[in-house]
Amino acid sequence: MVGIKRYLSLVKFAHTIFAMPFALIGFFLAYSEHPELSFRWELLLFVVLCMVFARNVAMGFNRYADRHIDAKNIRTKGRDIPSGKFSPKTALWFIIINIILFCTTCAFINTLTLLLAPVALFVVIIYSYTKRFTALCHFVLGLSLSIAPIGAYISVTGAFAVTPLLYSAIVLLWSTGFDIIYALQDEDFDKEHSLKSIPAGLGIPKAMLVSNLLHFGVAILVIILGIYKSHTLFYTIGATIFIILLGFQHLIISPTNLKRINAAFFTTNGIASVAFAIFNILELYFPIDIM
Repeated sequence: MVGIKRYLSLVKFAHTIFAMPFALIGFFLAYSEHPELSFRWELLLFVVLCMVFARNVAMGFNRYADRHIDAKNIRTKGRDIPSGKFSPKTALWFIIINIILFCTTCAFINTLTLLLAPVALFVVIIYSYTKRFTALCHFVLGLSLSIAPIGAYISVTGAFAVTPLLYSAIVLLWSTGFDIIYALQDEDFDKEHSLKSIPAGLGIPKAMLVSNLLHFGVAILVIILGIYKSHTLFYTIGATIFIILLGFQHLIISPTNLKRINAAFFTTNGIASVAFAIFNILELYFPIDIM
């Protein structure tokens, strides 16, 4: 049990709360749009496992690749590898095992998910290096999380579709915006060590403006999706909660007060994603028209 807790700590397993709800939206959306398909519980298990394994690869590799950088940063030097709780070799084996498990699970789903597995792995792995050469690293993180809804949809249908791509666009802008917020606390460190980020490149006030604009774009996409889905009651409730929480995280931090970044990043966004998913899934089964 202690060993499991250590591995969960390494990959910050609780952070799956950001993308997992959107994967579930994509999964149930697929069955809603294709009622001719028989629901398969084992497929839901495979999708959840894929999310877990991909998350383990992404965060495990991030910790492995950034171990020397983390050791120099006061905020991160207590992480598992710099602090000595995990050796780099152990972390690397953990990553390799999860890559194998991810690809194997994709193979059990369908041919397209197996073919796309290397693409997904490339995106989640390359993110760890992007901060070394581009301030657009936040968008790469957003892209890696945005795979969740379309990936789950493809797992059921074996094909692409417009609606899950809209959800993926929401995840892309949403997660990019909150990653910029999280990066605010490392502005000085990133500048000192020639690391690239929007806060380091633009300064905190302008970086917060970029995050605001991205989340405004999210709100627009959520509204557009609501129009596309014909203003159903449960979707409207979920969308309203999601947009309010988007705005709330920008109210509790400011360029001169970053003390509540963790509350904005973890708590607010976690609640937002879960609430949005619950009401979106309810909407699929109980589509109450409010127009």
